[in-house]
Amino acid sequence: MAYETIDFKLGGRVARLTLNRPDRLNSFTVQMHWEVADALGKLADARCLVITGAGRGFCAGQDLNDRAVAPGEAVDLGESVERYYNPLIRKLTSLPMPVIARVNGVAAGAGANIALACDIVIAAKSAKFIQSFAAIGLIPDSGGTWVLPRLVGQARALGLALTGEPLPAEKAADWGLIWKAVEDDQLDGEVDGLAAKFAGGAPRGLAAIKRMIRESWGQSLDQELERQRDAMRELGFSEDYREGVRAFMEKRAPNFTGK
Repeated sequence: MAYETIDFKLGGRVARLTLNRPDRLNSFTVQMHWEVADALGKLADARCLVITGAGRGFCAGQDLNDRAVAPGEAVDLGESVERYYNPLIRKLTSLPMPVIARVNGVAAGAGANIALACDIVIAAKSAKFIQSFAAIGLIPDSGGTWVLPRLVGQARALGLALTGEPLPAEKAADWGLIWKAVEDDQLDGEVDGLAAKFAGGAPRGLAAIKRMIRESWGQSLDQELERQRDAMRELGFSEDYREGVRAFMEKRAPNFTGK
């Protein structure tokens, strides 16, 4: 499939998906959804996925021009969410490899929540996160109403969602909304270094960490302790665990195979 709205590369066990409509701040169209879904189906050899945006922004959410709805006409936004955004969020959160959001500029609306669906969010200090839904009479979709209060608490979640005020990247990091905010000229180095770390990590262990933490919100402590026991039992029998211990004892870098 030849892509027109994204750029996708896979090399060195790191996949890089760039939303590539810089003239529209990389806002989503139906075509972009199709192309992103296709690219996410080609990650078999990847151990890490980096998502970013071309130009001066990460993603401005939905391109309202894509719907071509006449003024005053009704449109079934629920269908759009169900067909495109919900599958995207479910896919990102369930991928077995770590997903890094490289937020190089504004992340607004669904674009902000797509970034927050990633496992690690690293943003340039000039970037901003905007829950812009209230301005057009909507609610934070793409997981927004679920993830925001869990990351920053109800008071801040309501403030962000009701006011739509831009949240600077540094404050987003201070609040625990994202992993890290770095100087703009350090963004690439920070992301590339972390991607390389994940690419060389133990695939099964990283996948288990991601799954366990994401699913823990629905578990009691007793249930989670049992899940930890089961995961440790499974991983303890893996070749990667044995390799990790050998490498540690021999003071060398491990060679993880995912076995």
